[in-house]
Amino acid sequence: MNTTNSRPIVLCLSGHDPSGGAGLQADIEALLAQGCHAAPAVTALTVQDTRDVSDFRVLDPAWVLAQAEAVIADLPVAAIKLGMLGSLEMVDTVTGIVRRLPGVPLVCDPVLRAGGGGALGRDEVAQAIRERLLPLCRIATPNLPEARLLAELPEGSADACAERLLEHCEHLLITGGHGDETEVHNRLYARDGDRQTFTCVRLPGSYHGSGCTLASALAGRLALGEELASAVRSALDYTWRTLRDAEAPGRGQYLPRRLPLDFAS
Repeated sequence: MNTTNSRPIVLCLSGHDPSGGAGLQADIEALLAQGCHAAPAVTALTVQDTRDVSDFRVLDPAWVLAQAEAVIADLPVAAIKLGMLGSLEMVDTVTGIVRRLPGVPLVCDPVLRAGGGGALGRDEVAQAIRERLLPLCRIATPNLPEARLLAELPEGSADACAERLLEHCEHLLITGGHGDETEVHNRLYARDGDRQTFTCVRLPGSYHGSGCTLASALAGRLALGEELASAVRSALDYTWRTLRDAEAPGRGQYLPRRLPLDFAS
């Protein structure tokens, strides 16, 4: 019996999606695909399917804190991935948890809207994430609509949003795919002025859980010790393959096929 766990541990603080397309199930599958072990702490329960979210309940912060404390006391956390928080109280709770793990890379996926457009938190949650959590992040991974909410620029370009948000975080990956362009441009910004654009072919269809998949894969690559820009590329390439091979088990969006690990490159 192998008593030494060689897989890095990633603490995931995210919501539960009963359709299995997004949330903690996406985190777990994407991290398994990177060769990591997910330690999932539930922040919220949702009522959603592959089309949209109809309701959600944020858990008692004391329960979330207890989950995280149990993981931190027992497992060597190598990275943290944040997903749906849903309330100001949860932002405060998670901020306290993150501060207990100084030096551990934090990937923040600011989940503010479901793929179908339904809200997953009040507007002030975006401001709280910007002010309290982004300064603790190694990288945040909003799509352009989320970046506009965080930056309070309703019609802002990716560059304009990045300029404002880099006042708060060290690195920012603003993902594309929400327009009608034939190529998707994913833009990586750094506070020091460095900028890289990763381009991929736009795939047909609409996808549920792509942002969770990307952020979790990125957290896994960082937990493995990969350098940031390389980790971003690895996570983007993996996510694109999960979308290329996506399935449509329900009546709404496609779900990324994160497992098994038999993708053709």
